[in-house]
Amino acid sequence: MHLDIDFVRDQFPAFAEPSLRGQAFFENAGGSYTCGAVIDRLTRFYTQRKVQPYAPYPASQLGGAEMDAARRRMAAILGVDADELSFGPSTTQNTYVLAQAFGQKLKPGDAIIVTNQDHEANTGPWRRLIERDIDVREWRIDSASGRLEIAALEDLLDDKVRLVCFPHCSNVVGEINPVAKITALAHAAGAFVCVDGVSYAPHGFPDVGALGPDIYLFSAYKTYGPHQGLMVLRRHLAESLPNQGHHFNGCTLYKRFTPAGPDHAQVAACAGMADYVDALYAHHLKDDAKPAARGKAVHDLMRAHEVSLLQPLLDALSARNSVRLLGPSTAHNRAPTVAVALNRPAEPVAAQLARRGIMAGGGDFYAGRALKGMGIDPNDGVLRLSFTHYTTKAEVDQLLNALDDVL
Repeated sequence: MHLDIDFVRDQFPAFAEPSLRGQAFFENAGGSYTCGAVIDRLTRFYTQRKVQPYAPYPASQLGGAEMDAARRRMAAILGVDADELSFGPSTTQNTYVLAQAFGQKLKPGDAIIVTNQDHEANTGPWRRLIERDIDVREWRIDSASGRLEIAALEDLLDDKVRLVCFPHCSNVVGEINPVAKITALAHAAGAFVCVDGVSYAPHGFPDVGALGPDIYLFSAYKTYGPHQGLMVLRRHLAESLPNQGHHFNGCTLYKRFTPAGPDHAQVAACAGMADYVDALYAHHLKDDAKPAARGKAVHDLMRAHEVSLLQPLLDALSARNSVRLLGPSTAHNRAPTVAVALNRPAEPVAAQLARRGIMAGGGDFYAGRALKGMGIDPNDGVLRLSFTHYTTKAEVDQLLNALDDVL
């Protein structure tokens, strides 16, 4: 079964926006277009429900119900219980709150493992625990491939390690890390697992329950939604960490790690992401299935479409001696987040592409540790070309023609 790209693009108002006509969007790793279902829910909340939720009057009751529905429906797609899913202002802030909680729980001499493949959001907050005499160990990427080798992790694990943090995939390397395998290895050593899914979730929501990590984080604004961070924190861990919210919220699992009040409208609008998954499933499969199964089917449709478009781009870049492609040159084991080093500053090249109707980015993308680990000057940065399932073959062809002009 093939993804109906016309149906997909009809769900996104940006593709009907005159000011964007003729421009191909290749900086999706920095934030996706927003689907119409999310925009509709956000507009409705601001026009009809913009009151304090959970009070006894109708507008308030409806607003609270929409917030609850967003949590319940997204948790079901992710394969976890509704109260194991929290919303926060961003993934970075969610991670800082978690790091604070772990800092209060861990003892001097305990160890955590971080990587240099991560976006700074899933490494910087954890590294600060060294100030509490926590042993912070770095799982380093291979300098040539950018890969996280399992053998290198095994060398770092021992009975002092309490937490292993790594990305589902890097926002510059793009290779999809084997979450279930790494999680099982860490659990066998007695450690919890925190997975940064920000660069993976835009390409299909994962079944977190099946993968097994204790923490899974991603950003709604990169998965067709509003600017929220979603955080799965499994019950066995969440109940053991100290409460980071108001004391009177300590008994509510999804409130324990949200120190400030939630953005009511944006939380409610996140249900639009579930609407979108349901719409894609109903259009393509036309039967009934549980939410996690619907999510997996839509994930697989998205990935198949992306892989078919990604391989020609990888082939074209691999054939150029003037650039260095980061990560795998095969599409099946990577996300369509493609970074190339140019041996010169990347931002001016992105500007040249913009004049040819290509929206892309140049810089370090908060992944300076990964670039340094591969011998790339973060000041030069990389040219990043990232797309998702709503991208068309015609847009990839437009990108390839533009690259011929500027590289």
